[in-house]
Amino acid sequence: MSTAPSVPYDAFLLVSFGGPEKHEDVIPFLENVLRGRNVPRERMLEVAEHYYHFDGKSPINRQCEDLLAALRTEFASHGVTLPVYWGNRNWHPMLGETVEQMRADGVQRVLALATSAYGSYSGCRQYREDLDRACASVEGIHIDKIRPFSAHPGFLEAAAARVREALEQLPGAEVIFTAHSVPVSMSESSPYLAELQAACGKVLKLASCGDAAPTLVFQSRSGPPGQPWLEPDIVDYIHGTAAKRLVVVPIGFLSDHMEVLYDLDTEAADACRERGIEFVRAGTVGTHPAFVRAIREMVQAAVRDGGVGTCPPDCCKAPQRPAARPQ
Repeated sequence: MSTAPSVPYDAFLLVSFGGPEKHEDVIPFLENVLRGRNVPRERMLEVAEHYYHFDGKSPINRQCEDLLAALRTEFASHGVTLPVYWGNRNWHPMLGETVEQMRADGVQRVLALATSAYGSYSGCRQYREDLDRACASVEGIHIDKIRPFSAHPGFLEAAAARVREALEQLPGAEVIFTAHSVPVSMSESSPYLAELQAACGKVLKLASCGDAAPTLVFQSRSGPPGQPWLEPDIVDYIHGTAAKRLVVVPIGFLSDHMEVLYDLDTEAADACRERGIEFVRAGTVGTHPAFVRAIREMVQAAVRDGGVGTCPPDCCKAPQRPAARPQ
């Protein structure tokens, strides 16, 4: 991301996915998300209905604002003087515009954190590519991205706290974890699945749920039907489980955005209701104090060490996409 200047970091950047703010934003937003991907238009329109169910407004932008506010307070309380910026991959504030604003403000070396805790193409490498593109057109700025952080004690502590809160509402329930499904080819070229499984096991222990192997299911697949994605799907799991009480932990998500509100709070909850299963969805880490502290600690470590670790060149390669069928 350009040659790093030999100066300390002078800004912190939160990089996120972005989401529409109103009905008219939904299709342009989804076209940004799906650009270059072989996703049938009918699938895009199906996903659009999820947003229309909430009047076209995704909660993710508000949740980023809440996290930024919590980070500013946390930074100020612990002597971290970096100004805080925010840019998105797919919707306003767009990452490129934010990078231009930082450069106009005199920023040269930036420490970035993406709202994805796990290593994968879409959750890590693609954000690095986004940052590279944004920097390519802005001279004199360098951005280091903090590596995936699913093993950080603060992230795990916050997730375990959310599990305990859910179990207080539904004692004795079976606990299952869910994450965004990805193509099998993406999983095989990244540590995504291994990191998820490790995090689930650690969170179960921290939440005092015993030593049983965690149950991990997936949700929100969007690829063409013939492309293998990680399974089982959460709704399929619900249809087959013998459990009478179920706590669903969205371990793969940092905030309660659309895939959580629709795919879990609507679709999974409806599937449980149809089968007479009591259902509670655990909260995401969001602005839990342990998670906010974890981000501050990662920032302080990077400042202290003068940089962040880098991923191997072949890590988290883009998935092999099936060729489009002739029309």
